Amino acid sequence: MPHSFSGTLSPVKKDELTADTVAVGGLSWREHAVARSLDSARLRAESRVQRFLDAASELFDSGPGREFTVQEVVERSGQSLRSFYQYFGGKHELLLALFEESVRSTSEDLRERIGRKDGALERLHCFVVEYYGMCQPRVGKSEAGVSGRPPFMAEFAQQLLTAHPKEAARVFAPLVSLFEDVLEEAAAAGLVRPELCDGPIIGAVLEAIMFNSFSSTIAGLSARPVDHGSAEDLWDLILHGISTRSFS
Repeated sequence: MPHSFSGTLSPVKKDELTADTVAVGGLSWREHAVARSLDSARLRAESRVQRFLDAASELFDSGPGREFTVQEVVERSGQSLRSFYQYFGGKHELLLALFEESVRSTSEDLRERIGRKDGALERLHCFVVEYYGMCQPRVGKSEAGVSGRPPFMAEFAQQLLTAHPKEAARVFAPLVSLFEDVLEEAAAAGLVRPELCDGPIIGAVLEAIMFNSFSSTIAGLSARPVDHGSAEDLWDLILHGISTRSFS
């Protein structure tokens, strides 16, 4: 039975029938109203998720080799355990989200730094050296302008690549895409062998840079502070491995 309505509606003026009053993207008015509600809910969800991520990041930074429990994250975020499990299936998913954010921000930072360099060789060099610095373990609380990641994040990255390759591929996609662009530009300039751009060399180079932080351990040496010379040594090794000609 049709609904009956009482009362009157004010007449709509012609100049009020603007483009803004037309349903957007082919949605009906009902769908548009629901979408507004969903947008509001999405914003609340994004805010709550970010608070969990911020809390986990702060816990990582609170001490050398620091790990954490889900309960600690919940308490630090000021939210509930029930709320946590609304957004994450457990600690593994939280770490995935945290690592994904780390890779995304690293890629954006690298793209900005590379964009300030002139020439394909300089941009390739910038990628290797700067990414090397970003991958080094960060001991203690981070300081402004200091790159690096907590040691446990490097360990998690290694576990992710080994046990969850599909998830790892998705997480590393922004970084891989950036390196592909840099490598293709270098190949177009005749600096590196073009066949390498479509092969496994991209993953091999990224892996060499990322896990170079374990080189001292493998060699039986004591850990040493990150220095520019170490980054340049790695750059020299990579360049001579992929270049089309020798560089002095």
